[in-house]
Amino acid sequence: MPTSSYFTILSNSCLVLLFQAFFISIAASSDRHTPENHIRTRAGAPFKVALFADLHFGENAWTDWGPKQDVNSIKVMSSVLDTETPDFVVYLGDVVTANNIPIANASLYWDQAISPTRSRGIPWASVFGNHDDAPFEWPMEWFAASGIPQLVCPVLNSVSLSGEECSFRGTSRLELMKNEMDNNVLSLSKSGPQDLWPGISNYVLQVLSKEKPHTPLVYLYFLDSGGGTYPEVISTAQADWFKRISEEINPDSRVPELIFWHIPSKAYKKVAPKFRIHKPCVGSINKEKVAAQEAEMGIMKILVKRPSVKCLLGITMDWTGVAHTGSFGFALLDIPVMVDMEIGLEDLESLKSMRDPSL
Repeated sequence: MPTSSYFTILSNSCLVLLFQAFFISIAASSDRHTPENHIRTRAGAPFKVALFADLHFGENAWTDWGPKQDVNSIKVMSSVLDTETPDFVVYLGDVVTANNIPIANASLYWDQAISPTRSRGIPWASVFGNHDDAPFEWPMEWFAASGIPQLVCPVLNSVSLSGEECSFRGTSRLELMKNEMDNNVLSLSKSGPQDLWPGISNYVLQVLSKEKPHTPLVYLYFLDSGGGTYPEVISTAQADWFKRISEEINPDSRVPELIFWHIPSKAYKKVAPKFRIHKPCVGSINKEKVAAQEAEMGIMKILVKRPSVKCLLGITMDWTGVAHTGSFGFALLDIPVMVDMEIGLEDLESLKSMRDPSL
């Protein structure tokens, strides 16, 4: 069967998506409960991947507003998962806003963010964004006359002004990834090679056909684009790693490849829309400029030379909303690029009604 019949990107003039979610179709369907580090498919139905990015759990955790946004985000994710019934989920970074989280273990918020997917028995993988391990930022108003507010720290669910449960020390990328991997059999996330550290979420997964279990249908690459505790960049070492691994496992570029990372390449700025985009796009697409990586270290040059690279999947925005969603697509040196934007709950129903049922 030709490659195009296995692999299709759902798109229209603006690739409207629900809650930072878009769906990739492959002519198969997964066994949702496999704990292995690959995705095993079943014949006969489309294989759907839902993408959730910029959830920002823990944003303004000490206010009434912040926790309410987390609750609303869970509601929207649950709606998307129940409506679209995806076979696999990708968490594309900024799962938490670590710079707003006062507790010692930010994994408590991370666990909340992945809970809708986990409770439905859907496997997933995650990649880090620039907020996931960012150092705590002390609000200036805490040093005014009113002082530090009473903080509700979820470890003991008690009010505290100090102590281990409100240590403000942050949680490292390694700790976040270890917690996810150790406590979730459905997580296919990985801590990548140590020679690529401080970047952690660098790994590749494969989608395998049940009929041909040793023949991959598509490779999914995840790259840590930095930020937080180190510069926002995909390093030369990461680029070289991708080149080496992709040539080793897919030497003839026969199998399609999808690339996931959080912070867009500087090259995105060259092709991002310069003017306002109207319906069917919604959300923050007209509110912010592309927030690109700090430097380009070679990954784009490598990608454009690989005919098997079918799509780059990344985001451009980092502002807070109850639910960040919506996307647009464009071509970057002949590679389709899907860039996620942000919307709120008020757009959910309109997005549902605008989605083309024929896709």
